[in-house]
Amino acid sequence: MGWQPAGNAGSMRPPMSSTFRPPTLGGPRCRGAAAILAVALSLLAAGCSPNARRPEDAGKVHVGIVFDIGGKDDRSFNAAAWEGVRRAAEDYPIVLRDVEPGDPTSIEPAMRAFAERGYDLMIGVGFAQAAVIEQVAKDYPKLQFVAIDAVIDLPNVASLVFKEHEGSYLVGMIAGRKSASGVVGFVGGMDIPLIHRFAKGYEEGVLAVNPAARVLVNYVGVNDAAWNNPGKGKELAVAQIERGADVLFTAAGNSGLGAFDAAEQYDKFVIGVDSNQNWVKPGHVLTSMVKRIDNVVYQFIGERVAGRFEGGIHVYGLANDGVGYAVDDYNRALIPAAVIAEVEAARQKIIAGEIKVTDAMSQ
Repeated sequence: MGWQPAGNAGSMRPPMSSTFRPPTLGGPRCRGAAAILAVALSLLAAGCSPNARRPEDAGKVHVGIVFDIGGKDDRSFNAAAWEGVRRAAEDYPIVLRDVEPGDPTSIEPAMRAFAERGYDLMIGVGFAQAAVIEQVAKDYPKLQFVAIDAVIDLPNVASLVFKEHEGSYLVGMIAGRKSASGVVGFVGGMDIPLIHRFAKGYEEGVLAVNPAARVLVNYVGVNDAAWNNPGKGKELAVAQIERGADVLFTAAGNSGLGAFDAAEQYDKFVIGVDSNQNWVKPGHVLTSMVKRIDNVVYQFIGERVAGRFEGGIHVYGLANDGVGYAVDDYNRALIPAAVIAEVEAARQKIIAGEIKVTDAMSQ
């Protein structure tokens, strides 16, 4: 993906506001233990059970998406998936409903509510849904599922995984070149191998251009709450800034927004993740490491509509534009052209196998 002009990797860019709230296309925002009741009532009220679909929905593919606890307004991971399904709802004949569980115990009831009503395609956002999707997919083998950031060995599940380490290496190079102090930071969400993949790729990119640099690494927590704690994210970011970090990369979902606040407050730079977050704190967001979850989700909905759904493992990296970094009107002036050229050269070398970026999940 590499250098993306405004309107490409920046396709998710809303107006310059810190209160982006996408409109809801379907069911209610479901929170906590009430998720199953809320989604079930909304589906039944809409006439979405297999035997009670509205006449105007005849022939349409019914799609249900269950977000992780960070919610679809996290401006990051969930927001990227939301963008993809929203776009699909505009372009394809589908009926779309969404659920924001609010806590982990509500994920399975929400997914089952869709399956029990015969939804054609169900999308689970995040690795934490792997066990739920696997069980529900086994119970409903004729229905089809998409698992984002999870690998499930069932023919009716498409497992979408990304080479985050490759994109993180490139933004690490940008951070290494931009840092005046020689100290950069990484604020991760949950302390798990998936986020270690971001951290390791970032570190290798930083050291590739500045071998003397220091990379500070901290994680918000060890459970699901780590994705939804901006206060803790800011606390960690401030601590890194106090230790000399002048560029911070955050891979922490909603918690990462605290690092954005810290960067603005202390006049430092932050690197966004998953979605193009360059717009969030203009002038302080150096770039964003984008995972094109939006494009991939859109693609799979389109394939399901066309009757071409394909289960199995699908891998997305630099070679197929699954990851990259964002350059647009919000940050173009922050990155010298020579640095972009250097990063683009590295991108080609990674694709060609000349640069091997460590995958921390395979160690």
